[in-house]
Amino acid sequence: MGRGAVTVSWEVAGASDVGRVRKGNEDSFFVDEGRGVFLVADGMGGHAAGEIASALAAEVVGGALVRGVDDELEPELLAESLRRSLHAAHEAIIAHTQQDPSTDGMGTTLTAVVVLGDGTYRMGHVGDSRMYLMRNGELRQVSHDHTWVQREVDEGRLTEQGARRHRLSHILTRALGADAADKPDIGAGRFVPGDLVLLCSDGLTGMITDKVIASILKEDAPLPDLVARLIAEANARGGRDNITAVLVKIS
Repeated sequence: MGRGAVTVSWEVAGASDVGRVRKGNEDSFFVDEGRGVFLVADGMGGHAAGEIASALAAEVVGGALVRGVDDELEPELLAESLRRSLHAAHEAIIAHTQQDPSTDGMGTTLTAVVVLGDGTYRMGHVGDSRMYLMRNGELRQVSHDHTWVQREVDEGRLTEQGARRHRLSHILTRALGADAADKPDIGAGRFVPGDLVLLCSDGLTGMITDKVIASILKEDAPLPDLVARLIAEANARGGRDNITAVLVKIS
């Protein structure tokens, strides 16, 4: 439920699954329903290093947003706090790898949103985890993938369909811990009652298309059931990666 000058409220459900191939889960997610803070992070690096990276980033960014909400920061100051926290998460990952060389090369994606009581939101994004918005039955991807194939699509050298099948579809062009991370995407917008927001790792979107995601989100079911359906469908189609989904319903 939102706080302050409330014009909207929300409910949330989230879950993470190891999938059908991986032995460990390197995804992390953070949910603070009362403060309207939600994020998903997808770690990489192997030997549990990815799990460390995503957990570090979720703690740093989630904590910063919680403090920002508690301090009642103005929206633009909250957005700046989000930007700084993404850089701080990057630095925390680098510092950890310096202390423990066995984790060298670890990194993580991160997509976060903070919903304010007036219905506006601020979003921060690095990597290929995604934020979607379902409004009036139409699904739209809000975040923009930081991947090699997406760059090729943007330049007109690949189609969206070709990008999904490309052998380099997993190659990131930005990630916390792996790059300077000085250019996270920071976005803003407004939710309206009836909106459904999905944050997810690429373990979901790599297995099922936007069309399938939309069809599931249109089902008349409680949020936890929709999250479970998304994860089950991704597993049914291969489950080649960890799968994380957080759903926020605006009312």
